[in-house]
Amino acid sequence: LSNNNDLSVFKYLLVLIWLLIVISSMGVKWLGDPLQVPQEGRNIMIAIDLSGSMQTPDMSVNGTYYKRIDIVKEVAKKFVEERVGDKIGLILFGSKAYLQTPLTFDRVTVDAMLTDATIGLAGEQTAMGDGIALADKQFLTTPGSSKALILLTDGGNNAGVFDPLEAAKIAKREDIKIYTIGIGAKQLEIQTMGGPKIINPSDDLDINALKEISKLTGGKFFRAEDGNQLQDIYSNLNQLELTKSNPTTLRPITEFYPWTLGFALILFYLLILIKLKG
Repeated sequence: LSNNNDLSVFKYLLVLIWLLIVISSMGVKWLGDPLQVPQEGRNIMIAIDLSGSMQTPDMSVNGTYYKRIDIVKEVAKKFVEERVGDKIGLILFGSKAYLQTPLTFDRVTVDAMLTDATIGLAGEQTAMGDGIALADKQFLTTPGSSKALILLTDGGNNAGVFDPLEAAKIAKREDIKIYTIGIGAKQLEIQTMGGPKIINPSDDLDINALKEISKLTGGKFFRAEDGNQLQDIYSNLNQLELTKSNPTTLRPITEFYPWTLGFALILFYLLILIKLKG
């Protein structure tokens, strides 16, 4: 070394490197703030009827009438937003059934798919059995014991390959609960050549089949004649399908040794430079 100052710096760096190595070997860690993490949620698939009759404007909310599909989408989106910690999937069915969103924690994507759902996208008829069967298929490859299908329709099965009750039997075997919701008002006033006329716009709704499907799988049947009733049904479902486990508390841990060892390595190279200078 060229002078005493360089020698002093050399000694101090040696001591500091030794201290850093000792601190690294002690396993010093930094505990972050506690975080609430859900342990295990529900697996919930929503199957929505997009047949032509779903555009019937007979769902009232505070005296104003809306199309069935518009109310169904709006209330379903609120339900999805509240299912924090659950996996949610979306099936749309008409003449055929389509998987729009597999079971996922990504509620934003499910919300976007609900927004984009339009009448006629899956055909004009009602393949309810295919919708249930498609949900069964998704659940078969999904781990976890808590599985539920929420099926919304305003008609009866008149298309597709699978019989709804046969598909429901598969669901029962796989411990999948099916909650069915029959959509549509019982009375609607329409204008005819002879003047106003009261009709039943829900003539095609197969209530008996929906009840049997739910009873067979341990679920429940609901009837929604207007938007307020549909909102109450989803609130009920929130209580029936509570999140399975309470969240656990975790504290993120940050290890210090990469920083202390890295700093020690930098100082070691600095020692080499001092040595070469001397």
